[in-house]
Amino acid sequence: MKSKKQYVDLTIVYVLLIMISFIYILPFVWTVSTSFKADSELLDYPPSFFPKSPSPDNYVKAVNRFPFFKYFANSMIITLGNVMGVLISAPLVAYGFSKIKWKAQNAFFILMLSTTMIPGAVTMVPTFLIFKHLNWLDSYLPLIVPTFLGGGAMNVFLIRQFFLSIPNDIIEAAKIDGANDFTIYMKIMLPLSKPVLSIVSLFTFIGSWNNYMGPLIYITSEEKFPLALGMPMFMSRYGTYWNQAMAAATLTLLPTIIFFIFVQKYLIEGIKLSGMKI
Repeated sequence: MKSKKQYVDLTIVYVLLIMISFIYILPFVWTVSTSFKADSELLDYPPSFFPKSPSPDNYVKAVNRFPFFKYFANSMIITLGNVMGVLISAPLVAYGFSKIKWKAQNAFFILMLSTTMIPGAVTMVPTFLIFKHLNWLDSYLPLIVPTFLGGGAMNVFLIRQFFLSIPNDIIEAAKIDGANDFTIYMKIMLPLSKPVLSIVSLFTFIGSWNNYMGPLIYITSEEKFPLALGMPMFMSRYGTYWNQAMAAATLTLLPTIIFFIFVQKYLIEGIKLSGMKI
């Protein structure tokens, strides 16, 4: 039974967490609130937090101001391609670094991790030249294909650490029953790895959906723009349609929120590490 002091400590913790959560959620609430404001309310001083007469007209104007649904589809193609590439390649590489023993394994793993210390600005020009010689410019290939070639060092690291927590006795038992490495990977490792794969897929989804620099470098045709490149179209030399921009930003955030809700169950399992008897 908890003492009175423990209840007080828990209450303090919850209050602090609620306050911190409010700080983080405040920009999102302001974005949604602004998206329902009329043009005249944008110039009010002091600004009002909630719209005086909320109206969804800004959402209609926003999707008609630029080809929103076309850019939305382009973003989905790039993002889902990245998520698929990471989920296919990263677990394979992680399995090779965790459950299969081979010469210089640790040396190659350290070499892979060391690539995370190289700034993106250093590799930007050489990578651009490679894709230029492959004639991949102005296409989605430079934004999708690299994820199928390893899945990223940090993703491999996260999945490898999770694989190491799975007892080798399970693998040995499967080998005694006649299972090969690929069968063990498909039938045992992947089903047990749903928590960490959900985390990796969430990070990949957010990073790809919000990626601005990559499309800016490799895509030149306006009809191939993702939403990240389409949003600046709300900027004008005569003024900015902030309420419409916030409406488009709210619509842009929805896929990320929906994807987070979808994988939330597995994220909680990853925290609990349920079912793992180490």
